[in-house]
Amino acid sequence: MEINLQTLCQDVCALSRQTGEFIRAERKKFSSGKVEIKGKNDFVSYVDKGSEKLLVEALSKFLPESGFIAEEGTSTKKGDVYNWIIDPLDGTTNFIHGIPCYAISIALMRNEELVMGVIYEVNLDECFYAWEGSKAFMNGDEISVSSAPKLSDSLIATGFPYYDYNRMDEYMKVFQHFMKTTRGLRRLGSAATDLAYVACGRFEGFYEYSLQPWDVAAGAFIVKQAGGKVTDFSGGKNFIFGKEIIAGNTACFNEFSDAIKLYFK
Repeated sequence: MEINLQTLCQDVCALSRQTGEFIRAERKKFSSGKVEIKGKNDFVSYVDKGSEKLLVEALSKFLPESGFIAEEGTSTKKGDVYNWIIDPLDGTTNFIHGIPCYAISIALMRNEELVMGVIYEVNLDECFYAWEGSKAFMNGDEISVSSAPKLSDSLIATGFPYYDYNRMDEYMKVFQHFMKTTRGLRRLGSAATDLAYVACGRFEGFYEYSLQPWDVAAGAFIVKQAGGKVTDFSGGKNFIFGKEIIAGNTACFNEFSDAIKLYFK
């Protein structure tokens, strides 16, 4: 069955906006007593679960033969060819505390290749998206990664380790390196948003470890379609399932990734 990825992507963008309306409405009446703890500093709420249910139901109709890799496990169906990788609310801790940065992340994988990515940042109503063979877009406008040529011109995003501290020494050395060699570092609390911001040139680069496929799949694809580069810490391709990612513009990517490789050996 041949799929029109552009049309499907438009449908997924509309779905992400509809689901974002649900998240916004629930945030207005949300209380911290409705939070469940999955693990150390790993939270989930009925909003995450409700958002995922809405997404899975609709995506199953869009592509009935597809399966899912979903954070909250609403569906564990595995597709023979197509599988959606979804995070219904990336930035749950921000959401719980009322910090306005959280997003819906939806990627589509055909066999082992990503062919679509959609990230909807709920608070700013910004939808970032791309499909196989396309450019990258935000709310209908084409986007591209920054052209900053070196780290000294760059603003870098990262995520702080919040449960896996096994590589903290290496992480802090990299952090100090970038403090001294860039325009600054930011930690938004949503990897999907970080990657979307790399794609549209707000950040020159992003790196983090201990991430899950649903945190990075859509964003990694959008960054690539926006002209950027994505690898794991060793420069390889295992950034979706390998729990480590470097994403950035092409102009200063080597300088950026070499600094990470220097400390994460």
